[in-house]
Amino acid sequence: MSAKKQQEKKTLTRAEEQLMHILWDLNGAYLREVMDALPEPKPHQNTVATFLKIMVDKGFVEVEVIGRIHKYVPAISKDAYSKRSLSGLVKNYFSGSYKQAVSFLVEEDKLSIQDLELLLKELKKK
Repeated sequence: MSAKKQQEKKTLTRAEEQLMHILWDLNGAYLREVMDALPEPKPHQNTVATFLKIMVDKGFVEVEVIGRIHKYVPAISKDAYSKRSLSGLVKNYFSGSYKQAVSFLVEEDKLSIQDLELLLKELKKK
């Protein structure tokens, strides 16, 4: 099964997403670099290595072997993952309706009239 097909069926945990953000920011990294980028209190290195292996198994990360050292590289872009996550959120919580999702954000004061006006301008440009 291709990495893309694996990704479609799998999701990342919160901890795995934190590691993905580090890998995206660093454009791939060695375990030591990932450890250095983690905030305090840092998990044990073996825990992080296990999470990275799981992410490889899920198809979200690829490994470049350089001698005896592994470099972990994102197999999915941040934009692609964001689109997928947003689509899943709208599908699972708003019956697939982006209108409902935007209405919810407005009702919760998470999206202002000015934000909506900017979005409308962007839509009209397209």
